Amino acid sequence: MVVYLIGAGPGDPELITLKALKVIKKADVIIYDRLINNKILEYAPEDAKLIYVGKKPGGHSKTQEEINKIIVEEAKKENIVVRLKGGDPFIFGRGGEELLTLKSHGIKTKTIPGITSAIGVPTAASLPITHRGLATSFTIVTGHEDPTKGKKQVHWDYKADTIIILMGVGNLKENTQEIMRYRPADTPVCAIENGTTEKEKITFGTLEDIHTKNIKPPAIIIIGRIVNLYKKIIKEDP
Repeated sequence: MVVYLIGAGPGDPELITLKALKVIKKADVIIYDRLINNKILEYAPEDAKLIYVGKKPGGHSKTQEEINKIIVEEAKKENIVVRLKGGDPFIFGRGGEELLTLKSHGIKTKTIPGITSAIGVPTAASLPITHRGLATSFTIVTGHEDPTKGKKQVHWDYKADTIIILMGVGNLKENTQEIMRYRPADTPVCAIENGTTEKEKITFGTLEDIHTKNIKPPAIIIIGRIVNLYKKIIKEDP
């Protein structure tokens, strides 16, 4: 038995890797998340067992503990189990927790990386997150920490030229107010909803007003001077 932790990419089904599809095509079980493009599941064998364990703001179909239990149970019954996760399994995908659980049960695992939405979404929209002379560094940070931790790890005093926030729509006002303690209120911000899909929507603002723009999840928030460069790029795009 073996469990494959596979990253499905940021949304566009064509952005999944060839290696991932090769495994999906022979999977006995696929345990998949909410943001997986259903077109990817069409590559699964007709008799493959598909198990939805998606999470969404305000409601989860399964807790993480329940998901871990399902993966272990299916791994013990089947030969090839695919744990299919949006983006990359180890970029805020809790892949590490699932990997540790499987290891504790003596279950063999393999990981196939995916394009994380933090990079794939802005670059697919032609937004460079680094640029010579303008942005030489970037930080990827969660906008929604696990409330059960009891102590916050995110302090928002990042020195990187570009800040990319994942899962930050629900706490957008709170997070941008925190960032304004360290950066000017007029720092440009860009939000990309449903990136790399037909429903993609791009919204511009500043740290001060981006929370008023009616942004809906899932969305990536990009903060920094690189956003002004992006405005120039799309303006000049023929």
